[in-house]
Amino acid sequence: MRVFNFSAGPSMLPLPALEKAAAEMTDCNGTGQSVMEMSHRSKDYKPIIEKTEALFRELMSIPDNYKVLFVQGGASLQFAMVPLNLAAGALPGAVEGKKALYVDTGIWSKKAADEALKYANVNIAASSKDKTYTYIPTPPPIPPQNGDGEYAYYHITLNNTIVGTHWAELPSAATVGKVPLVTDASSCILSEPLDVSRFGIIYAGAQKNLGPAGVCVVIIRDDLIGNVPEWIPAMLRYDTYAKEGSMYNTPPCYGIYMIGLVLDWVKQQGGVEAVGKKNHEKAGLLYDYLDNSKMFMNPVVKKDRSLMNVVFVPRETDEEKKKDIETRFVAEAKAEGLVNLSGHRLVGGMRASIYNAMPMEGVKKLIAFMEKFEGK
Repeated sequence: MRVFNFSAGPSMLPLPALEKAAAEMTDCNGTGQSVMEMSHRSKDYKPIIEKTEALFRELMSIPDNYKVLFVQGGASLQFAMVPLNLAAGALPGAVEGKKALYVDTGIWSKKAADEALKYANVNIAASSKDKTYTYIPTPPPIPPQNGDGEYAYYHITLNNTIVGTHWAELPSAATVGKVPLVTDASSCILSEPLDVSRFGIIYAGAQKNLGPAGVCVVIIRDDLIGNVPEWIPAMLRYDTYAKEGSMYNTPPCYGIYMIGLVLDWVKQQGGVEAVGKKNHEKAGLLYDYLDNSKMFMNPVVKKDRSLMNVVFVPRETDEEKKKDIETRFVAEAKAEGLVNLSGHRLVGGMRASIYNAMPMEGVKKLIAFMEKFEGK
């Protein structure tokens, strides 16, 4: 029996995509071999990666002046690749690097900024740390340049998986100016329509809304590719992937194939707009329950709540009793086929990640369980 998997990642995948992958495990497209056995440069594999890219472009309306790259290392590698490609100096070391702006909205945004510090001069434009990251701050306009170079890029984390916040509105054009906007969209890509042209780079680890872990999709504007110092290693340069069609080395072939199957499923659902509508309905139902619950609450400012990661904690103020409620809740939910509801180890509480593949049935079953638990 399949369970409803509320994990923040690796997460639940659409059943039709899994079933097709299972059917093609030993014979994909009549080739008599598994995708895992194919040479990435063969005539059998080429249509797979080309189809996956084409579906991405169609579903996200990606303009022609953007490349779609498939990179290994997850989103965490992008914490280094972004500054290395956009802000690194002529020699290794942050002192030589250009300036970059980061908005601090949680643990992953801080990790991104800390990594960038090794290669660039990082400024924190705004932060919501003062209220334990329970809101999205309004960043001020980019400060005047003081004769020491323009900002190389402006980085935000579009959806904050751990604390359950989301940028409902992007930083305005007046705020960002002509500086390229860069975002980590790992936990919300394809969850609702997104104007790609607003960004210089969008990157997303696959293991939440796209497919299995092991692939990171990078959507990058052409003018941001190639102007990098010679000391940057080949595998950390965007132009390496762009020139070779993401095949400079052997890419994560099976992961890319699985992404293609998931994108097929998204298209069959009616595309990103239709999926986004369902996501708003799922999240609205769960948040409505939490707002009226006497036992549980969501701590995030309403306008900044994530569609994908719904965090909640007991209203109980006694820490020992609170811990007991959380432990019992997660254990009893698992017995009901509702798994991976523990909050992140750094913040505790509970978290229901309701990515694209989570059906409304799963959300309703979770709410029914919460009502029963609360009743006891």
